[in-house]
Amino acid sequence: METNQEGTDDNSEMNSTEENTNTETENATETEKKDYIKWVDFNATESAMSLAYKYDVESHTSEVKLNWIELLAYAAAKNGGNFPQKANKDISTLAEKLKNKEDTLESITKDLKYYKYFLEAYTAILGGMVGEYEIEVPVEEGSEEKKWEKKYGLKAFLPIAKGFPYSGYDDFGVSREYGFTRKHLGHDMMGQTGTPIIAVESGYVEALGWNQYGGWRIGIRSFDKKRYYYYAHLRQNFPYNKSLKEGSIVQAGDVIGYLGHTGYSTKENTNNIKTPHLHFGLQLIFDESQKESTNEIWIDCYQLTKFLYKNRCQTAKNVETKEWYRIYNIKDPLVDEYLKTIDSGPGLPQ
Repeated sequence: METNQEGTDDNSEMNSTEENTNTETENATETEKKDYIKWVDFNATESAMSLAYKYDVESHTSEVKLNWIELLAYAAAKNGGNFPQKANKDISTLAEKLKNKEDTLESITKDLKYYKYFLEAYTAILGGMVGEYEIEVPVEEGSEEKKWEKKYGLKAFLPIAKGFPYSGYDDFGVSREYGFTRKHLGHDMMGQTGTPIIAVESGYVEALGWNQYGGWRIGIRSFDKKRYYYYAHLRQNFPYNKSLKEGSIVQAGDVIGYLGHTGYSTKENTNNIKTPHLHFGLQLIFDESQKESTNEIWIDCYQLTKFLYKNRCQTAKNVETKEWYRIYNIKDPLVDEYLKTIDSGPGLPQ
C-alpha cells in the first residue's frame, strides 16, 4: 500500500451506498447496487471490551454461548456509538438476560436502530481476535520443556513484545505536517530502538518496504481481508524479520520487525522521525475500492491496544542471527483454513 498511511481525511457518511455501473448487457430490472460501510468510529473502551470478552470466555462451554462482539455492538447501538460508563451495565444486563434465557438476542435487537451496522463494523474490527487455538506452554512452572495445549480465548497480541517498555497516548486524529497537513490515523507507541514488533493477528504480508511517510513498514492483511494492520517507522538497516517477503504467512504473535524511527523522507533507510516509536494502524476494508483511496477507514486503536496488553508475546534473541523470535509457538486454525483455500486456488495474493 503506497498511499499516505499516516493520514487521510474522510468525511463520507457512516453507511451510505453507491450503485455499480450498468453495462449494456445487464437487464435494467436487475441493476445491482453495491452497498457497504463507508465509515466507522470505534469508541469501545478497554473496560467494555474486557467485560464482553469475560462473558464470552466464561460461556464458551455453556448451553448459552455469549459472543463478545454481539455484546459490544448492542452497547454501541444503545449509546449512539459511544461508550459512557453505563455501557458496561448495558453489557452486563444483556449478558445476564441471555444467560438466564429470559430473552433472545434477536428479540432484544430487532428494533434497535443501527445494531446490524455496529455488528458488521465491530466484526470487521475484532473478528479474528478471539477463538480456539493451540499454544506451547511449559510442561511445569520453570521448565524449558514445552507441550501443546488447546485453548479458547484471546489469540491476538499486543504489537510490542513482552518485557519491553513503551508509552503512548490517544493521538488518533491529531495534526501531522510532513508533506501536507493531515490527520494522524494510527496509534504511536514510543519505545526503545530494536524492540521486537509482534504480529497482532495471523495473516499474510501484503506490503513490505519503504514508504516516505512510514519509513520501513509492514502491512499485514487478515485472512478474511477485512483488516489491514500497518506497522511503520521500523528500524534503520535491520527493519524486518529476515524471512519475510510479500505473500509470507505470519501467525499471531510472530516477531515481524523492530521498532525504530525511519521515515519522512523520499530517500530509503533515513531516520527523520525524532522519537523512536511504532506507528500502529488498523484499516478496515469492506470493499477493495476502499483499500487505496480517499475513502480509507482507519480506526482509533488506543483502547484496543490497552485491551491487547493482556496478551503479550514472550521473545528471546538468537545471538548468531541477531533476530528475536517467539518462545511459545501457536497453531491458529485460521492459518490452516487459509492454506486450504490457496492450495486449491490461484495462490498467495500479490
